[in-house]
Amino acid sequence: MPPFLYEISDIDPIEAFLAIKHIPYSLLLDSADKKHPASRYSYVMCMPVETIEAKNDSITVTNWEQRLSLKGNPFELLQDRLSSWVNDVKRLEGLPPFQGGAAGLFGYDLARSLEKLPDNNHDKNAVPDLAVGIYDQVLAFDHLRKRSYIFTHAHNEEEAIKKRDHFIKLITQKIDAPAYEKQDPPLNWSSNFDEDSYCEAVQKTIDYIYAGDIFQANLSQCFTAPRPENLDPFIHYCHMREVNPAPFACYMNIGDIKISSVSPERFITINDGLIETCPVKGTKPRSDNIVEDKNNKKELLESEKERAENTMIVDLLRNDLSKICIPDSVEVTRLCELESFASVHHLVSTVQARLAKNKTPVDVLRACFPGGSITGAPKIRAMEIIGELETIDRGAYCGSIGYIGFDGSMDTNILIRTLTYDDDTITLQAGGGVVAESAPKTEYQETLDKASAIFQSF
Repeated sequence: MPPFLYEISDIDPIEAFLAIKHIPYSLLLDSADKKHPASRYSYVMCMPVETIEAKNDSITVTNWEQRLSLKGNPFELLQDRLSSWVNDVKRLEGLPPFQGGAAGLFGYDLARSLEKLPDNNHDKNAVPDLAVGIYDQVLAFDHLRKRSYIFTHAHNEEEAIKKRDHFIKLITQKIDAPAYEKQDPPLNWSSNFDEDSYCEAVQKTIDYIYAGDIFQANLSQCFTAPRPENLDPFIHYCHMREVNPAPFACYMNIGDIKISSVSPERFITINDGLIETCPVKGTKPRSDNIVEDKNNKKELLESEKERAENTMIVDLLRNDLSKICIPDSVEVTRLCELESFASVHHLVSTVQARLAKNKTPVDVLRACFPGGSITGAPKIRAMEIIGELETIDRGAYCGSIGYIGFDGSMDTNILIRTLTYDDDTITLQAGGGVVAESAPKTEYQETLDKASAIFQSF
């Protein structure tokens, strides 16, 4: 059975989300870079029929009937709960692909439910490993057609109309959004590394490579700043998406935690059984000087080191996908192509495959999580080294936010260029792939290049 569809006009996704941003488990999946070919649809959700939160070894499931504390594998529980709400849903064709289902955060540390990774006695942050809602209503906006749609799942049309009217009432409240004002004084950012200690960590990673442990690892540094009392995270997000637009941007309210991202990187998408992943590896900064910017593009395309980084991750993803796909269906359709964003140039590849008949999108996510572009190769050993050298847990950073539809569709990003807010602190991480040819000071500068646009947005 398909969902009930209501086509509406003049509902902008940002204005709609502004009206509900204070509601826990409100979620915006936002195609903010209108020049990017993937930037066609945006989605707004709130008030899920059920939430699933996991942290360390504990899982909490909450719906209008009960609140359960459970143990087990979060991926298996998610598949079970997703199936229990709506089965055998058919998508309405020719419309935005997400028409209801599970959506939310898959934090980097969710990897501990998949692999036996050492506990490095890091300070534990408050970000859930998993924070997902089951949404039976979705506002979808098609930027190409400039049309809005509400998809509502209900037992009958009378119930659907009642639910839809309540949803429309929520998202059409008129909220006057203040223009973002620069912080004065500027935020006081600090890092878990200084330049010398980060370069030392890069060198240790290179030593591991020459010792034969790994081919590559993604090493990051974590910046934190006190959160000003007058800073509204969503108003800042609206400013950030204007100055640094990205095709896989998002904003999520998880109650005490807010996540704001202008990610340029897709993790995995599935449509009609076709899986696609687009690893980003290789970076050069943008320049206002046309000649310098052109030279940066040329250097990136011709860099053997950057192409080697990207190619290694492509091979890793081919291996991950082969676990859950039709044999011999995995193919690389783009390799190390240049994509330019507001503040950086990247090399981007595309790997496609066909999902095996007995597998689900949750199986795909489980097989590939976390993304190879932000871990390294081989993945498990790279993650062990990351845990040893970074000295903190990553939380949301390098995890994913996205959706898994009732109909089997899926789209997720990689949470880079991402801010995490709690009541007192703003957190931003930035990293890069370290290979044998890496120069520690260059790697350190790359993290600053990636973080600089976010710093400047405040």
